[in-house]
Amino acid sequence: MSTAILTVANGPPTHERVYQSLRDMILFGDLRPGHAVTLQGIADNLGVSMTPAREAVRRLIAEQALQFHGNRRISVPQIDTARLDELYDIRMLLEPRLAAKALLFKRDSLASRLEKIDIQVDHAIENGDIKSYLTQNYRFHFELYQAANSSIYLPIIASLWLQVGPFLRVVCGRMGTSNLADHHKSAIDSIRKNDKKKLMDDIRKDLSQGLDQLRVEIRDV
Repeated sequence: MSTAILTVANGPPTHERVYQSLRDMILFGDLRPGHAVTLQGIADNLGVSMTPAREAVRRLIAEQALQFHGNRRISVPQIDTARLDELYDIRMLLEPRLAAKALLFKRDSLASRLEKIDIQVDHAIENGDIKSYLTQNYRFHFELYQAANSSIYLPIIASLWLQVGPFLRVVCGRMGTSNLADHHKSAIDSIRKNDKKKLMDDIRKDLSQGLDQLRVEIRDV
């Protein structure tokens, strides 16, 4: 488990900072599928007391990003083909719709922000930087989704990404970044043209490509 001591500063309360730190460790694969930790280990790693660590774990269990075992150990859930397919079935339904909702707002500024993030995605792919790729790819999608201002769709989609993240890190670690591609540029073009149907198709294709790569590797994880 990577060291991530939290410092005291103005901002969110400790329990929220602990939650966000632990969530990012899961989302970007610092905690791998099946990786077991303890509450004490989490608290020590993040430099906090047991209370905020316990609260963060409780929230992440509710989001199905962690699971609790009878021996007081906590782990990132394993994933199989059936679960992966269910997660992506829901993502394929919700994410294109939420992307389309973003077209109701400031399209030009959104497209410009996404373009800047996609440059970082490309740099990560070129440099073989898996952690940066995962981080910037997440930023791209959620910059788009957050623009839709939906308090219903967004938490559901965020939870789905959280459940897939650790496995995605394992797969990318095996295959590297050379075979990674995306439909980001096409999506940006669709936003600029206010083409709802094409944007939804771009997001579906982006998700489908990721699913295909995950399915190829899942038997060996």
